[in-house]
Amino acid sequence: MTGNQQEAPLAITPYEAAGGLEGITKLVDEFYVNMDALPEAKVIRDMHPPDLAESSRKLTYFLCGWLGGPKLFQQHYGPISIPGAHKRFSIGYEERDAWLLCMQRALAVQPFSTELKDYLLAMLSIPAERVRQVNSGEI
Repeated sequence: MTGNQQEAPLAITPYEAAGGLEGITKLVDEFYVNMDALPEAKVIRDMHPPDLAESSRKLTYFLCGWLGGPKLFQQHYGPISIPGAHKRFSIGYEERDAWLLCMQRALAVQPFSTELKDYLLAMLSIPAERVRQVNSGEI
């Protein structure tokens, strides 16, 4: 490399920035702790089975692929349509906001950068709102 050339920084995926599978698993575990504990989340907790192991695995696997890591959800469960997967539930503003609150609280205690936390919450708000719109018949 000559004196005028600079090495480009290596870009990492959000998956890598979150700590890979281990970091995302911790995030999802905390998400479901919040779902069990927060009174505001009862409305969405009631949509889940008593044992959250499968729900946790599915969300972890989905987030891995969605954040630029291995496509674990597709490998284990096949293709996914987030609105389609949630169509059987009544999801409105309250449910969307409860889900986002659980995620916001889960993100708050992760050792991620503030920028990554803000990015993830903003990006997760998009499919959360889309599910609400599809389920309410707006789109």
